[in-house]
Amino acid sequence: MKEKSFFKLIFLLTLQLVEANNEGESPEVITSPNSLRSDIEYKSPYADPSKFYFADNFDDDVQFATKWIKSQAKKDDIADEISKYDGEWNVELPQKPLLPNDMGLVLKSKAKHAAIASRLTRPFVFSNKPLVVQYEVNLQDGQDCGGSYIKLLSSGKENVDLKQFQDKTPYTIMFGPDKCGNDIKLHFIFRHVNPVNGTITEKHCRKAKDRLDDAFKDKQPHLYQLIVRPDNTYTIRFDHKVINEGSLLIDFTPPVNPAREIDDPNDFKPENWDEREKIPDPDAEKPDDWNEDEPPKIPDPNASQPEGWLDNVEEMVSDPNAAKPADWDIEMDGEWEAPLIANPACEKAVGCGLWKAPMISNPNYKGKWRAPLIDNPNYQGKWAPRKIPNPDFFEDMNPFKMSTIGAIGIELWSMSSDILFDNLIITDDESVANEWAAQTYDLKRKLIESEAETFITRILKYTNENPWMYAVLIIVVGLPLAILFYLACSSKTSPQSPTSRAKKTDEHLPDSDEQGSDIRGKSNLNSAGGENLENVDDEEVFKGKHFDDIEDENEGEEDEKNELDQDDVTIVEGKDASEEFSEEVYSANKPEGGVKKRKSRRD
Repeated sequence: MKEKSFFKLIFLLTLQLVEANNEGESPEVITSPNSLRSDIEYKSPYADPSKFYFADNFDDDVQFATKWIKSQAKKDDIADEISKYDGEWNVELPQKPLLPNDMGLVLKSKAKHAAIASRLTRPFVFSNKPLVVQYEVNLQDGQDCGGSYIKLLSSGKENVDLKQFQDKTPYTIMFGPDKCGNDIKLHFIFRHVNPVNGTITEKHCRKAKDRLDDAFKDKQPHLYQLIVRPDNTYTIRFDHKVINEGSLLIDFTPPVNPAREIDDPNDFKPENWDEREKIPDPDAEKPDDWNEDEPPKIPDPNASQPEGWLDNVEEMVSDPNAAKPADWDIEMDGEWEAPLIANPACEKAVGCGLWKAPMISNPNYKGKWRAPLIDNPNYQGKWAPRKIPNPDFFEDMNPFKMSTIGAIGIELWSMSSDILFDNLIITDDESVANEWAAQTYDLKRKLIESEAETFITRILKYTNENPWMYAVLIIVVGLPLAILFYLACSSKTSPQSPTSRAKKTDEHLPDSDEQGSDIRGKSNLNSAGGENLENVDDEEVFKGKHFDDIEDENEGEEDEKNELDQDDVTIVEGKDASEEFSEEVYSANKPEGGVKKRKSRRD
């Protein structure tokens, strides 16, 4: 109880110190999740048209109905029953709401094609400002196979009618997470237009080093951000953490710019071209003692059959308890035979059946002889076709100048339902995107982290932010714990003697104290009967101290604690005082009248 009160005192002192330091500030570390949730005031962020090319927080379901267009298209080259884009979309609260009235766009159906799109408030033209795309995804039921990426649709006649939005609709950039089985990706694909012939090729960003496994199974909102800059660099962030960055020119497959030269498709390797670096030595001959017929393994010639081996007993015998099934048809099933079981006679034997010596490596085995290899005098090197100028070569040193973006769309096939999209924005200012995240995603993440924190983790977090707390923790926690530990160790009692721990019902075992009593008893007997005890000197043994005083010192606190009477002291005449008596000697030699009761110890 004292320890509990002590730690409660430490807890309260720590709270007071933290609150004293936070005077006039919000005590983030100590605040409980419920109070933190009530303190957060969420308001749908305002999208300034001059700063955003597109912004939607999906908090207004009326506006959603006029802003977004659900696809009515069909996929080509697949069965009619699965070709329709009939996935269900809805604007609703998350399954686990965090912020009040914070809704999102939810894909309700699974195993269906789903597509939905919306036009930008103004087209994004790739000129001298970066492209910043940011949105949230919450896989509320997790995801095993499917995507949650977005497409930035190219301006053009193909995208005039967004009701026909499908997988083949031209897009400029595709960005977002995708997973199927263990294959986890964070797509960044841009479609590059060949400036020579106008053909379009998809360029795939190299994979990030960090896998995003948690995003597909923790059922929490996550923030994805893509920044593409006029200097042809890009940055991808996941929950504000940079997980991939590089150059449009060198970090994509296939590369933006093709090779200047290519292999001549009309060049073929000559038939007499020798690519062998080594050849068998034509002058080598097989040694006369080389026997290719020797096997790699032979029976051990030194092995002998163990004693007790039953040569004439089969290892397997027919099951005597088996019976032919009633529906067995000899014409259809053949002659019935009982199944084989292990022979019971072999259970206790060394072995049964035909004994064979174990196989060992053949010391004479050499294998098939082959001539040693030598350098090929006719070696001409590895053949490769000659290079010719690439007729399709071009050099685009500014791939940032992509096709203008006119709309945004989500086109998915997923085996999971309830995929929630939220706070989808397109801007040209990174600080604007971060400010939007601070008003939306960051509030959610703060609530999630506060609910996951314990008091200890909040104290540690606060300590890391305020290093002076380390000194407080050492004084308030470390020092008292050290004192408690010291007191606990010092309060341990010294080992008790067997006599002090003994009870009246215990068997008598003589010890050193009883030997002292024997000496005193023998001295009394000497004075009464005139008999001498050799090698006994009270003054030498007790060094001038009274026996009772010595007894008080020896027993001390233990006698007062246990309040146990000492066993009777038995004196056996004719025995040396220094001799220790075993239990057998004591019981066998106990004389009549030789027992003397000890007087009560003086208080």
